[in-house]
Amino acid sequence: MKKLALLSVMYLSAMTMLQAAPDTLAMPPVQPLLPENAQPARAQPQSGEQLPKYRLGPEDALEITVWQEPDLQKEVLISPDGWLTFPLVGEIKAQGKTVEEVRQEITKRLKRLIPEAVVSVSLIRIGSNKAYVIGKVNQPGEYTTGRYVTVMQVLSMAGGLRQFSAGDKIKILRRKNGREVAISFNYDEVVSGRNLEQNIVLRDGDVVVVP
Repeated sequence: MKKLALLSVMYLSAMTMLQAAPDTLAMPPVQPLLPENAQPARAQPQSGEQLPKYRLGPEDALEITVWQEPDLQKEVLISPDGWLTFPLVGEIKAQGKTVEEVRQEITKRLKRLIPEAVVSVSLIRIGSNKAYVIGKVNQPGEYTTGRYVTVMQVLSMAGGLRQFSAGDKIKILRRKNGREVAISFNYDEVVSGRNLEQNIVLRDGDVVVVP
């Protein structure tokens, strides 16, 4: 009987404590529900250097096709003087133009013969963008750089600087508006993470001189 009375007292005490507690217990915040077709927010990419559109040059290879015209599907090579030839179109000055500009020009000329012409132009091989590295590097010479190659990248292609080279006095010679300009480049600064803006993207015909 004593045990039964003790259990009864404990039960009554527990019930009294529960009644004295707040009506609502602390609950973790409820996350709002998204609609079924809603997409989670994505972080926006940071804006970087705006690279220019690639401009065609001699020795670049293009694939040109006209929809539903099997005879108008051809790979063409831009000639050393910057021109290409395509059936029913004739010669087009391609050097200095983008792929899209060439496509528009071909479409415009074909419209006279094929009003509904749908033209596709693809760049399949880059042969025009060349840079030259001379001076105290391990492998001086001519390098086909492709679209976007920086000074540091072309120096790596040239095997790096030789011992006793003056890395802080490198010059990039560039033809600009009909005259030669020299752009300074300090290899030692870039390697140490300083003044990285001087690690510019090379253009066709640039000459990197390592004294």
